[in-house]
Amino acid sequence: MPVSLIILAAGQGTRMDSRLPKALHPLGGVPMLAHAMACAEPVGAERVVVITGHRAEEVGAAAHVCDPGAIMVRQAERLGTAHAVEQARGALSGFTGDVIVLLADTPFFRPEITRDLLRARETHDVVFMGFEAADPGHYGRFVMQGDRLRRIVEFAEATGEERQIRLCNTGVVAARADVLFSLLAEVQAGAGRERYLTDMAAIADQRGLSVGAAICAEADVQGVNSRAELARAEGKLQTRLRTDALQNGVTLIAPETVTFARDTCLARDTVIEPHVVFGPGVTVDSGATIRAFSHLEGCHVAGGAVIGPYARLRPGTQIAAAAKVGNFVEIKNAALAEGAKVNHLSYIGDARIGVAANIGAGTVTCNYDGVAKHHTEVGARAFIGSDTMLVAPVKVGEGAMTASGSVITRDVPEGALAIGRARQENKPGLARKLLQWLAAGGKSGKSGKSGTGGRA
Repeated sequence: MPVSLIILAAGQGTRMDSRLPKALHPLGGVPMLAHAMACAEPVGAERVVVITGHRAEEVGAAAHVCDPGAIMVRQAERLGTAHAVEQARGALSGFTGDVIVLLADTPFFRPEITRDLLRARETHDVVFMGFEAADPGHYGRFVMQGDRLRRIVEFAEATGEERQIRLCNTGVVAARADVLFSLLAEVQAGAGRERYLTDMAAIADQRGLSVGAAICAEADVQGVNSRAELARAEGKLQTRLRTDALQNGVTLIAPETVTFARDTCLARDTVIEPHVVFGPGVTVDSGATIRAFSHLEGCHVAGGAVIGPYARLRPGTQIAAAAKVGNFVEIKNAALAEGAKVNHLSYIGDARIGVAANIGAGTVTCNYDGVAKHHTEVGARAFIGSDTMLVAPVKVGEGAMTASGSVITRDVPEGALAIGRARQENKPGLARKLLQWLAAGGKSGKSGKSGTGGRA
């Protein structure tokens, strides 16, 4: 049966004390919303409907980054979870399959659990997801009769006996689309005009429908409602990602110091030194080494390459096999071919560096003129002298060289040596005279006195 998702992401998250909607607070380098939306592909979701509210445009933009086909529906008034889900009725018009309702602030809800929910739906008309709580606290309780869920009671309304129940509500539910919206139509408003999804359980039971409970681990439904909870969730996620990396054959010299993004992809036999940070969109192939204190995002590193220490790879960067990126080097939207080296104190942006080319210390591709970005091409086996400024657009041919300290504004032919610097002049004895003059109370700002135009 086809499946669609409704993801509730309308909340402001007042306990976050932030202008940013709760669903957009980052976890593992991506908005929390992205974790919920990641459940769509494994279950083959036909439609994904995101219910927005607070700062709806921002939430919608983030959702479309995750899934360009996602449907945004705004809940203009926040009148409870049942009201929020009901807003998706039009977006799911004509859909006859199962609908799963997920929460954007429950980021550890894994796709495998979603499949468990769907399997339970095969034998029940409606299925609510629950968990056995170590400390049930103020969670809603599942009132069961055998394997049948009779109702969900909120803590404030529960009897003393019901408060002893440890099977608690997660807020996740699955039902066939027509059943879901039919039940929602009967949910009545309570105090404050709000209508709650949990009331569907009792309504379905009273109708004689089969209402079941699927059970997941408490850790899989950890909610995030405050900065402290977000920090704990980040720690939990990082522990999980580090464990996965180690189990998949990645060497982490000091695992507790490495920070991953949710989608970091490291192949077997990669080596990650301490204090490396991975932003979103990083793939590292087998045999590559990422040295300490490097920061990578939106890039690909091929096998045998060495990155860092203290290197930064920005989005659009492609590092080929056996290439080297060294100390305090920043690379953005550029490709280093096999065996190319950028070892020291350089910036390479919007460029292509050829096979076995060597980029000297302090080299900068001057790729931005204040309006547009321009491209730099360095040919195979070219040698760029230290402190060269490559003013794009510019091309340095195969096997060419630039002299140290040059400003290169024109193309350099294959095999040529380019020198683009002012002629040096030595003034015998002038340094000694200048120092003596300054020590006697001279002022360097007076032109003509030192023969240097007032500038030393």
